[in-house]
Amino acid sequence: MSPRDEVSTLRAAAGVPKLGEDGEGSVQVHQDMDLGSTGAKVFSVYGKGGIGKSTTSSNLSAAFSMLGKRVLQIGCDPKHDSTFTLTGKLQPTVIDILKEVDFHAEELRPEDFVTTGFNGVQCVEAGGPPAGTGCGGYVVGQTVKLLKQHHMLEDTDIVIFDVLGDVVCGGFAAPLQHADRAVIVTANDFDSIYAMNRIIAAVQAKAKNYGVRLAGCIANRSKDTDEVDRYCRTVGFNRIAHMPDIDAIRRSRLKKKTLFEMPDEEDIVLARAEYIRLAETLYAGTDPLAPAPLPDREIFELLGFD
Repeated sequence: MSPRDEVSTLRAAAGVPKLGEDGEGSVQVHQDMDLGSTGAKVFSVYGKGGIGKSTTSSNLSAAFSMLGKRVLQIGCDPKHDSTFTLTGKLQPTVIDILKEVDFHAEELRPEDFVTTGFNGVQCVEAGGPPAGTGCGGYVVGQTVKLLKQHHMLEDTDIVIFDVLGDVVCGGFAAPLQHADRAVIVTANDFDSIYAMNRIIAAVQAKAKNYGVRLAGCIANRSKDTDEVDRYCRTVGFNRIAHMPDIDAIRRSRLKKKTLFEMPDEEDIVLARAEYIRLAETLYAGTDPLAPAPLPDREIFELLGFD
């Protein structure tokens, strides 16, 4: 018996969840598949750290709500700042609230960890362990489990996971176990596209075991999209939206508001229209994409400087 088979036998005897191959060189503990949402369309938003995932997620949630959809946004970053433009404040995290009741989840009610934000969007901040002390994947799993126990996912049309940075560990993977589509936020520059290339590779690896598929990318904070489009043509990916680099988006963050609560200035109206168009596109359904990410050397040759 091989060492791997021996470990699998011991784990089975101990009642430990089955391990499954999750891409080359990776082993991921499969979560209970019953944790998947019921009926809702589930999107996970990824991208380079600081690229504007939370701003994008919150405005997209607001756009879905303007289309009459019941929306739940789950922030998956220990900074717990994903939803503050929807609620106007930083929320307590699920992990902190669970600690207060000594992890007796049965003592919690939805109002203990869910805040209603702009236009009825339901907002949850999963939180995470202190830096360097644990994996965010556990926290995401516990958050989804808690939402299921309170039937929150059964009364929702749209779930958006706003996932931290461009890491590719278990915390990165956890939302992919529940998502239908992964969306990548990028900018029209080398670093952002380089990160997107790595995220595509990671999502493709997870797609071997989970139902998640790539929907496309959003060019954010970018006057032009030529580099993003060139990369997409090369690997077989799609740009599904373009959010220009306008000061109104920065100002909306400072005011703790979504674009849909800002004055009707021309650039704000145009940005809102693009978010509405994106929400309609995602809700109608996107083709499942299977791009071929580039090896590091090739992406340098494609986008790098001479």
